[in-house]
Amino acid sequence: MEPRNHTAVSEFLLLGLTEDPALQPLIFSLFLSMYLVTILGNLLIILAVISEPRLHTPMYFFLSNLSFNDVCFSTSTIPKMLVNILTEVQSTTYTDCLSQVCFVLIFGGLENCLLTVMAYDRYVAICHPLRYTVIMNPCLCVQLILISLLISTVDALLHTLMVLRLSFCTALEIPHFFCELAQVIKLACSDTLINNLLVYLVSGVFAGVFLSGIIFSYVHIVSSVLRMPSSQGKYKAFSTCGSHLSVVSLFYGTGFGVYISSEMTDSPRKTAVASVMYSVVPQMLNPFIYSLRNRDMKGALRKLIDRTSSLL
Repeated sequence: MEPRNHTAVSEFLLLGLTEDPALQPLIFSLFLSMYLVTILGNLLIILAVISEPRLHTPMYFFLSNLSFNDVCFSTSTIPKMLVNILTEVQSTTYTDCLSQVCFVLIFGGLENCLLTVMAYDRYVAICHPLRYTVIMNPCLCVQLILISLLISTVDALLHTLMVLRLSFCTALEIPHFFCELAQVIKLACSDTLINNLLVYLVSGVFAGVFLSGIIFSYVHIVSSVLRMPSSQGKYKAFSTCGSHLSVVSLFYGTGFGVYISSEMTDSPRKTAVASVMYSVVPQMLNPFIYSLRNRDMKGALRKLIDRTSSLL
């Protein structure tokens, strides 16, 4: 099959999770429900943090940014899928596909950075409590968010620009519900060695550096907590980290699970189904994890709901 230059490529076909028409209404309903729960849950977290003065601390500042990122992450993938199912149109333009690749990489990378920043915040709070307010000052908190956004944006633009150099064949079917970088690279007819090396290198850096930062923080946290004389102090310290540790385990666990499943199966459709676990599920569950395990957040949400109900 003769390759053609990428400038001639007009559209890709997103094949979705299944070809069975009978399952499309079920998939539409399921993903619409998950998307609405994700949006509502994360917006409630953001509004609760804004409206409750007690939550105006670095930990909740980072949490509200994580919630906003989760809204953006879900919005970059699910609405397009829902529109395709509703209109029964699988095509997406070349520009739209690369834009989606870029945004998914930005928000996915930012999720990594934010989880690492939140681990550092807990490390300072527990290991250096007397200097916490000095170290985690508002200026540093904003700088950490901006640096995280810069890193993820540069990474996304680098990958996207590298895709622009590729030439594609006439078979432009993506067995996925969104334009994923790895699937787009597989469609190229030109040499993809540099692209694949870049993917492995950046993935290794993100997984290695940021995950190592989280592990480093929690090793010191556990060490400090075990030296605390009172059991009440230990419980309070661990309870403040429990929600974050659950979110980290969910995000990285599902990510590694998808990677392993993609290596063990030759079916792109099975890989697409597995990818739902890291691209949709963590963003939906994060608000529940933080609200159910955090007394201050539950109190703030209760006040917010009561205040909203009184206005209606």
